[in-house]
Parts: sequence; C-alpha cells; structure tokens
Amino acid sequence: MTLLSSVPRRSREVDKLRRGHLAPLLASGLIATIAMTLVAWLLWPTWGSKTFDNNEQLPVSIGETLFNIPPHAFRRKVQRHSGPQESVDLNFVYPSLAMPGAPRRVTAETIDETPQPIDRIFLSIAAHHDTLAPDVRLRTIYPRYLDETRTQSQDGLSITAFRDRTPYAGEDLFVAETPALAARCTRDAATPGMCLSERRIGGADLTFRFPRQWLTDWHEVVGAMERLAQQLQGPQN
Repeated sequence: MTLLSSVPRRSREVDKLRRGHLAPLLASGLIATIAMTLVAWLLWPTWGSKTFDNNEQLPVSIGETLFNIPPHAFRRKVQRHSGPQESVDLNFVYPSLAMPGAPRRVTAETIDETPQPIDRIFLSIAAHHDTLAPDVRLRTIYPRYLDETRTQSQDGLSITAFRDRTPYAGEDLFVAETPALAARCTRDAATPGMCLSERRIGGADLTFRFPRQWLTDWHEVVGAMERLAQQLQGPQN
C-alpha cells in the first residue's frame, strides 16, 4: 500500500515540476514573438509609388543651408527626399527652367539616330566643408595656369585659354563682370564642349553645367543660373 500511494505522489510532483519549467518557457516565447513582431513592423518598407504634385517642393538641408527642391528635378531617385543630405544632383529644362519630363527611350532601332541636342542645365549642390571658395579659386588658382597671350573678347565676355601641360589643359576660362560670370569650359571635340560655373551659398557650393555653345547668349545663361539659385534657396536665418 505504501508503494502504491507513493507512485501518484511522485507523478504529481513531476507534473508540478514540469509546469514550473514550462511557464518561463512560454513567457520567453511570448516575449520573443512580440519583439520579432515589433522589429518587423519597424523595418517594413513604407515607401510606395508616391505621386508628387508639380508645385510641391522638398526642403533639403545641405551644409546646414536650406534649399526647396521640386521632386521632379532630382536626377537620382535615392536623393528624392527631404531632410539633411551631403549632396544632390538636379536638372532643369533650359531656358524655361521647367521640370524635365521622362527620358526618351532608346531602342536598337533608334540608337543610331542623330543625338538630340542638350536642353538641360545640370546643377549639383554639395556641402563645401570650408574648402576653397569658387571666387577665391578664380582669383588665386586659375591665373597660375592661364595663357594671357591667348585672350579674346566676345560681347563683353573675355575668353582665355589655359596653358598646355597644366591641370586645365584643353579648357578655356570665360569671365564677365556685368552680369557676373566665371565658367571653365572644355573645347568642342568628338563631344560638344561643356562648361562648369560655381557659386557658394551658405554652407553649400552650387555647380552648374551646360553646353559651351550656350555662351553665344551668355546673358541668358547667367540669368537662368541666377533665377535657379533664388528659386531653390530656402529662407536663411
């Protein structure tokens, strides 16, 4: 009788012990499930095919300077968001400065067609981190490499070639005072020459790029760059 009565008692003790171990396991499993659900919710992609309004602007801070940028002006989708960024790459239709449409599709049948003329003015905005300012470079760096014997004037615009075997060999410097312009341009060759013009606003440098042939009407180019800088610049403190 003693043997028989001890068996149920031990069974109850074993069951009690198992239940004691099972409760912490269930609690741990529940906590782990909640944690995994929370992480999945936080990491779940929130982006979608958002349609931007043509009048919408994204506030972007570059070098702690605020710019208001139309979403359709971004050349790279990864940069198409508000908030602080190190740099952005933009483009606008010239001379209207309208937002560019979708790029023309190129197929095997059209790849050999005559390329369309460039109708965009490209703009890169990047934090300068206290590097040499564009106007300082114009006064102190470029003159070291210019060939003053190869200077000509065209409609108030002076054109000076850079010397051969210098960092800017094969380029020309275009400078005007009224309205102000400084542009470094490559020469036409297998591909059309392109110009680069820089200016500094707050903590950011703006670099405009456009075809050299546009300088035949350089007053219009300067006006377009000025309008863009004013349109994009946000309120300054």
